[in-house]
Amino acid sequence: MILVTDGEQRSSLAVVRSLGRAGHQVAVCSAQPRPLAGASRHSRATHRVPDPASDADGFTRAVDALVDALGVRVLIPMTDVSAPLLLGLRERRPKLTIPFPDLDAYERLSDKAQLTRVAAELGVPVPRQVVLPAPPASGSTVLGSTTLGELGWPVIVKPARSAVRVRGRIQKLGVSAAGGDEELSGQLARHPPEAFPILLQQRIVGPGLGVFVLAAGGRVIAAFAHRRIREKPPTGGVSVYRESIPLRSDLREHAERLTARLAWSGALMLEFKEDASTGTPYLMEGNGRFWGSLQLAVDAGVDFPRLLVESALGAEVEPVRGYRYGVRSRWLWGDVDHLLWMLRAPGGYRSQHPYLPGRLEALGRFLVPWRPGDRYEVLRLSDPRPFLRESVQWVRGVLG
Repeated sequence: MILVTDGEQRSSLAVVRSLGRAGHQVAVCSAQPRPLAGASRHSRATHRVPDPASDADGFTRAVDALVDALGVRVLIPMTDVSAPLLLGLRERRPKLTIPFPDLDAYERLSDKAQLTRVAAELGVPVPRQVVLPAPPASGSTVLGSTTLGELGWPVIVKPARSAVRVRGRIQKLGVSAAGGDEELSGQLARHPPEAFPILLQQRIVGPGLGVFVLAAGGRVIAAFAHRRIREKPPTGGVSVYRESIPLRSDLREHAERLTARLAWSGALMLEFKEDASTGTPYLMEGNGRFWGSLQLAVDAGVDFPRLLVESALGAEVEPVRGYRYGVRSRWLWGDVDHLLWMLRAPGGYRSQHPYLPGRLEALGRFLVPWRPGDRYEVLRLSDPRPFLRESVQWVRGVLG
């Protein structure tokens, strides 16, 4: 039995579908009563567990109990909240396979300060940055330092970790931008001490580039890339429509260097941002787990979940040499959210982001239901219940 956590995630649905098709028995657990992945015909059972963000210890105990009750052989954590909590189970469950590197390696990758330091040593471009190890003392001159001034405004405020424990709860941390000293001081003051170190980075203007990798012992087994066509919010966020593209040779080289240095085993996503003026891709961060748009890679011919489990169980996995380009994946309800945002956006906001289409153009793009190469991410005729469940949840969310 394989247990997939965080069943409310779309990536969890992609994993359940992939492993179910491969002939594995898969169960799902989630803090939500009716998670998306649990509706799949490939899910044998759904189990309710405490929310890992609000009850980390209760979540860990519940998953540990499920391992015994279900006879779980492989456990796949799906988020930055659940993964570090569950990697510790290895210490007393040597027969349980968790297809991740050890906790130290996972935390090194997840710590943006450590990752950018390692990347710079390897010659992988990273933005200029200042690392604040702790909250600035009252009256500190760090905000007016020459080093910080060299970054230019706006400066990107980026906690080194995306989730930290604060007073017994897991708090997720986001990235923001500050346009001046006063705004920066206010943003830093709103972060709890546990959020530090915080990176103050040079702003890189240009498109985001993702590299998606599966590795074993530092060796890349499979790699994949896509471009974002539409996002929510449209100015940068979660992709709702994306397309598989060739992986650039420079990005692959950067990924291989980092993977080898970290001796990484498991799934890995590296996020880059290309400087529009120079074409240089700068490393932004890394995530040592599956990503939200995983289904696109599977549709394009890189079945990351199946390859991950096979490799973790000791099978000899042949490296994936290629995949299909031009395959597009559309998250329909996410695309509806994108459209609603575009229709409601004030004119002044568009003047600040002239690359955004007008309302009629956005509506016209949305109303094209299908083009050759398109696949719907959640909606599948062979497995329709997840889309029906998601639709009910979306409508309930709109109605409040």
